[in-house]
Amino acid sequence: MSSDGLHTEHAAADAGGASRERPWLLPSNRKLRHLQGITLRNLTLVSSPGRPRGKTIDDGAVPSSLKSPSKVLALRETRKVEHSHSSSDLRSLTETDEFSNGKPKPSPRSLRPAFSKSMRRRSTATEWAGASPLVRQQKLEAVTGHRMADTFFSLHVAHHGDPVYISEIAQQAINPNFRFFDLDSCGPAVTRLDWLTVKVWARNEYMKGWQYLLEYTAHLRALQFIGKTLESFDHALPPNCILFHMTDGIYTSFMDMPTGQEIPLISAAPPKPSTGPVLPTSSYDRLAELSTLDECIQDALATRDRLIGEMELILEQNKESISIVSRVPEAQERAKRVESAVVAEQRRLEATRKKRDEKIAKIAARKEAMQKGREFQEKAKSHVDGAQEKLQQCRETLQQTEDDILGQRRRICEDLQRIYPIEPIPGKSLSFTICGMALPNSNFEDAKEEVVSAALGYVAQILNLLSPYLAVALPYPVTPCGSTSSIEDPISMTTGPRTYPLYMKGVATYRFEYAVFLINKDIEILSNWLGLKLMDIRQTLPNLKYLLYIASSGKGELPARKAGGIRGLLRQGLPMSRQGSIDSVGSSSAETKDPLVGEVANGHKKSENSRSNGAPITAYQSLQKSSVLHGSKLREVE
Repeated sequence: MSSDGLHTEHAAADAGGASRERPWLLPSNRKLRHLQGITLRNLTLVSSPGRPRGKTIDDGAVPSSLKSPSKVLALRETRKVEHSHSSSDLRSLTETDEFSNGKPKPSPRSLRPAFSKSMRRRSTATEWAGASPLVRQQKLEAVTGHRMADTFFSLHVAHHGDPVYISEIAQQAINPNFRFFDLDSCGPAVTRLDWLTVKVWARNEYMKGWQYLLEYTAHLRALQFIGKTLESFDHALPPNCILFHMTDGIYTSFMDMPTGQEIPLISAAPPKPSTGPVLPTSSYDRLAELSTLDECIQDALATRDRLIGEMELILEQNKESISIVSRVPEAQERAKRVESAVVAEQRRLEATRKKRDEKIAKIAARKEAMQKGREFQEKAKSHVDGAQEKLQQCRETLQQTEDDILGQRRRICEDLQRIYPIEPIPGKSLSFTICGMALPNSNFEDAKEEVVSAALGYVAQILNLLSPYLAVALPYPVTPCGSTSSIEDPISMTTGPRTYPLYMKGVATYRFEYAVFLINKDIEILSNWLGLKLMDIRQTLPNLKYLLYIASSGKGELPARKAGGIRGLLRQGLPMSRQGSIDSVGSSSAETKDPLVGEVANGHKKSENSRSNGAPITAYQSLQKSSVLHGSKLREVE
């Protein structure tokens, strides 16, 4: 019987006849792959900063020596009785002691001078009686501080210079526990071994560095099984005891425990007699049948093995034929794949041929179309040479038509200036009259209602006629009706009537002022179409006069009215005729009789130059400053 089995029976006997715990693994089957973890119990350092001892110790009292349970019991019997923690004196020396064999002892008075100090017990209760919890805790830490330490271990195997595993550091513990590990990552060269070396290092607050505590080479076959858990093991463990946690339980090695039959067995409690019914055992015939059946089974197994051997021999002899037969389906499958590939390639070839024929047909059609295109290009080239002259003639005709349109527009604007003359008011800057009726610049507090209404009616009539002549649609259409003219606002998001009166009598002031604002916006739209930029749209008549002046200016003479027209509107001899414009007459026309016309013409020439350069024309370049001349003369400055 192995030592671990004996130890298991010993532990089971102490449990009072309970079921014994046995390991699952046989000693010969224990390998490193079954090792899951290692723990350390009863940590004892080799050198501790304890109090200096006054006597030497033998090998049995060395703290690091292993103590088996039997040795612990022996040491317990030989241990001397220590004094108890009591503040009372020893018993009187006259009393009979159980170790004096009934003999009376000397009187205490006779021995007091010589043994007063040695026989007096030290009082220990006074040291702890009134101490605070903090002092008690400090004393307890001082007692256990030299035994608690930081520890870690490493595992080493043969033919490996480096350790196969290094554990984490267990902080300040007498019985350190370490995490479990798995050595499968080390490979079968390590996991199939059945022995290893454990090296333990320790360090506490009294040491400067790590101390090499112990080195133990363990053979897994020689370990003793102590149970599934430590709770089921009641015996004391020796100092620095290493516990090996295997897959089936916990193992350790008791160094002083004998092996083999030398270990005395502690018999378990005698089994209790069974009170149940007694069952009969098997008969001889039944056992004979079982034996015969076992022989038949063995014979069948032998026959099976013989047949297997014969079949293996036959298969070995016909191995080549069998391989040929097994390759037939593979060859057939390969032939099918080749045939399907050939069919697919034939289909692709046919589709490629069709695409080739289609591309050839498309190329031929393109060549024919290109040939026709070249012929048509040659014909068009011959027509282009003759069409160049026609194109030049068309361009000249177009330019002439545009000049005629511009001339007619100039003539119409000149007629409008004659029909609705706009004259300056002497003594007032930028104040004008239309047809002799004064129109203030958006300030109608002191103006006469009838005069203002009539003047606005003339302005509405001019805008209504000028809009189609300039081919510009007014955003705010006007309805000229003399002194009761009106203007419409179809754009703004307003409620109520959208027609606003251009007269002051009998209407709301805000509606009249809004109508004046709209008619000024129409003048601004027409001016912007001609490239003019107005500085102040509230000045109605100055803006309108400047608009008519710019629209009637241009190069060359004004064209005559077509035959059959109204001869009463001929312009010979009229004071506002543009027949003597500076562009047509030359430099001699600069000495015009009317200085206002000359200044406006100069402003128009500047506006034409600005418009040709792409820059906007600023309104009132020729009407910004004014001064009153003697009589009815008004000279514009800049």
